[in-house]
Amino acid sequence: MVIGLGTLINVICIVAGGIVGLLGGRFLIPRMQETIMKATGLCVLFVGLGGTLERMLAIEGDHLASGGTAMMIVSFALGSAIGEAIDLDNRFVQLGEWLKRATGNANDSRFVNGFVSTSLTVSIGAMAIVGSIQDGILGDWSTLALKGALDAVIVCVMSASLGRGCIFSALPVAVIQGCITLLALPLRPLMTDAALANLALVGSMLIFCVGVNLIWEKTFKPANMLPAVVIAVAWALVM
Repeated sequence: MVIGLGTLINVICIVAGGIVGLLGGRFLIPRMQETIMKATGLCVLFVGLGGTLERMLAIEGDHLASGGTAMMIVSFALGSAIGEAIDLDNRFVQLGEWLKRATGNANDSRFVNGFVSTSLTVSIGAMAIVGSIQDGILGDWSTLALKGALDAVIVCVMSASLGRGCIFSALPVAVIQGCITLLALPLRPLMTDAALANLALVGSMLIFCVGVNLIWEKTFKPANMLPAVVIAVAWALVM
């Protein structure tokens, strides 16, 4: 049993997908790159929207009923306030700027946007949490391998339009999923079905915000909303 193999596979898939997209993107004129970016934003937007509606709506008898509204409002209100106080968005940007200089990409105007947008897309979600816990406790890397395959496609398409900054989204994935894998045993009791459902709902909404930003730049600050995920899990444990 190799603990952490799932995260390693996920990271390799992201890098491989990014390299393929980067190589393919060289053959695209700027107008085509912009169109691909908008198309990617549309797809990411609907991935987030679909995940949100899937967890908010349920069939009760002959009609649809929605749930999780109070949790959603409280999580985003408190989470956004905490995120703004810490200014996570600016910290992501600063990390992107540092990576841009450290990797010799100082003249790449797309680097930071590509890094931040892609990192938020592939780092948020229930698969990352559940897969990392399975990896840490059971050595079961199958969920993270599946996530890696999906991430490879996403990063491939995004890097074709947003450039090499997208490849470095592998770093936050490695750190976040690696830490969860190492802390899997103490975290396991906290990850109840209700907590995972809340996490998936809030995570899908954050992905929706990333999709909106790819189409209409700087509409949201998804990084400053990230603490909403923690509030959503806490809500399930308290309520």
